[in-house]
Amino acid sequence: MGGFFGVAAQEDCVFDLFFGTDYHSHLGTRRGGMAVYGEDGFNRAIHNIENSPFRTKFDKDVQTMKGHLGIGCISDYEPQPLIVRSHHGTYAITTVSKINNTDEIVRDIFSSGNSHFLEMSGGDVNPTELVAALINQKDNLIEGIHYALDTIDGSLTLMLMTPKGIYAARDKFGRTPAVIGKKENAYCISFEEFAYLNLGYQDYRELGPGEIAVVTPQGVKTLIAPGKDMKICTFLWVYYGYPSSTYEGVSVEGMRYRCGEKMAMRDDAKPDIVAGVPDSGTAHAVGYSNASGIPFSRPFIKYTPTWPRSFMPTIQSRRNLIAKMKLIPVHDLIQDKSLLLIDDSIVRGTQMRETTEFLYQSGAKEVHIRAACPPLLYACKYLNFSRSTSEMDLITRRVIARLEGTEEVSQEVLSEYTNPESPKYDQMVEEIRKELNFTTLRYNRLDDMLDAVGIPKEKLCTYCWDGRE
Repeated sequence: MGGFFGVAAQEDCVFDLFFGTDYHSHLGTRRGGMAVYGEDGFNRAIHNIENSPFRTKFDKDVQTMKGHLGIGCISDYEPQPLIVRSHHGTYAITTVSKINNTDEIVRDIFSSGNSHFLEMSGGDVNPTELVAALINQKDNLIEGIHYALDTIDGSLTLMLMTPKGIYAARDKFGRTPAVIGKKENAYCISFEEFAYLNLGYQDYRELGPGEIAVVTPQGVKTLIAPGKDMKICTFLWVYYGYPSSTYEGVSVEGMRYRCGEKMAMRDDAKPDIVAGVPDSGTAHAVGYSNASGIPFSRPFIKYTPTWPRSFMPTIQSRRNLIAKMKLIPVHDLIQDKSLLLIDDSIVRGTQMRETTEFLYQSGAKEVHIRAACPPLLYACKYLNFSRSTSEMDLITRRVIARLEGTEEVSQEVLSEYTNPESPKYDQMVEEIRKELNFTTLRYNRLDDMLDAVGIPKEKLCTYCWDGRE
């Protein structure tokens, strides 16, 4: 995933930019960057944040950077912001994107005269550079940004900073958010609405799907009006969003409480305690406990002083190990107890299986597992939600392949596995339960989860659960 923060101020913006960007550290694990524009022109810094938090890496840069305009980002993938010199002049750009048609776009740009792209360490084209190349195909920045939004298959939200102001554009279907805050003599643009509250900004407004606006110290002007269709990612509420986040007026923490309540209302388990896998399952577990009357407890404590989320290796096996090392058990709350443990989702199943085995080794009598969202059957096409390289990384698809005797399963058959009323769904869940050694396993229903969000279903993306675009 990734997050961003931008500031247009009449005075120096670096303090707000630094802390506003840092408030997005939960959204990315690999690179952080800031670019500012002031009397000395453009100034930029990019650092690797895989083994050290954003604030530590950028502390020295903040002492020397000065400017009244600035954009910053936390990225799970590419180094950015980039500074680009083009026929539009010089600008800085940062994006949150997933581009599925990269090869096609690169071929088209080469055919129109672009000479080269710089490869990143993994051999891929930097997606933000690719977006800049699309923008530069057009005669002006507004047309170029609009062209990029329309051309990309996947998703794209961006900020582009010129000496005169910051262009902000939200994905054409609003799959990721972009919100504007305001205080005296300054405006900010943020992925996360809460990121500017402690900096003195008040809510100004959200950008609509496909909207392009320019933000200056004097105000905000819409250049291209928002579209009517929206497909914002539902997983922002289930997992990715920080508890204090709000999207489309719906609180993340509040949604997770309601999510847990919905699960409790359909459950017949009688555990001694309800717990959440910290931190992603905690709020769901609180909601479940409140609705069921079963005590909430914390048999695991997440060790955070030296293990922030940003310290997560890119190799999956090592990520699993680090995730396990973060959780410290409280044996008095585990020994001889029947536990109901809630997490946001089950992707590969590896971490949850290891967690369950550890609970049994620590003396738990029963371990009932609940997932706060439905079974994940499709790899996300629109956001860098998962590090899965194949849908067969998903435990659901591996189990379905076993049950069907083939990996090539039709959409018609897959739709049966997404239906919680069907025999195939029950068979799939039972196979997963046995493979991961849970006492019982239940997933939240899609209809209940969407009710917990409270936004009309047609405005929410549910592709990873039901395959509907």
